[in-house]
Amino acid sequence: MKLLSVNLGRRTAVEYTDSSDGLTGIDKQPTDDAVLVTAPGVKGVGGSGLAGDEIGNLRHHGGHDQAVYVFAREDLDVWQDLLGRPLANGGFGENLTTSGIDVSGARIGERWRIGSGPLLEVSGSRIPCRTFQGHLNEKGWVKRFTQHGVPGAYLRVIEPGEIRAGDPVEIAHRPAHDVTVALHFRAVTTERSLLPRMLAAGDALHPETVANAREYVEKYGAPDA
Repeated sequence: MKLLSVNLGRRTAVEYTDSSDGLTGIDKQPTDDAVLVTAPGVKGVGGSGLAGDEIGNLRHHGGHDQAVYVFAREDLDVWQDLLGRPLANGGFGENLTTSGIDVSGARIGERWRIGSGPLLEVSGSRIPCRTFQGHLNEKGWVKRFTQHGVPGAYLRVIEPGEIRAGDPVEIAHRPAHDVTVALHFRAVTTERSLLPRMLAAGDALHPETVANAREYVEKYGAPDA
């Protein structure tokens, strides 16, 4: 399991973004340089994420619980065939493109060590938006991506450190529950009856999903209630 590329984006004005200022950093390009992955509380650094990566819509992207977005090269290759066109590393706006990892099969709370650098924790799934559709210039993309059900993962930064293309990725911890990134994606998009199951992931779950799951239980009850 390894990191194929580290991808950084610059805020750019486009017509299709849902950002209030019309800027997006979704067009991410691979870099050969070492990149610092930052965490809250690191001196001289603001927040979590990759140093040098810019985010357009801070309301829906970035922050501690969505600091790093990861997509598997294997899944990009599937989409290459389905779309009939090449997709470069970073083509889905991911910060990290990996090889040998079932990213959407990872469990919420699973922790990855990249090289001798940062420790990252899986926190949730990517939700497709209008900016993503516009970036790919594919009509009906949000619906198609959702139906495919392989969203890629958001990770939070537990320990900061430097990374670069070619670094090995090690699974440092895998929780005992069965709440995967793909299951999380279904729960927050097309199958909301799965929301109560998300609570098995505990504190590793994105706070918004926790709130939604608890609200669902209060309204409809637990599955076995």
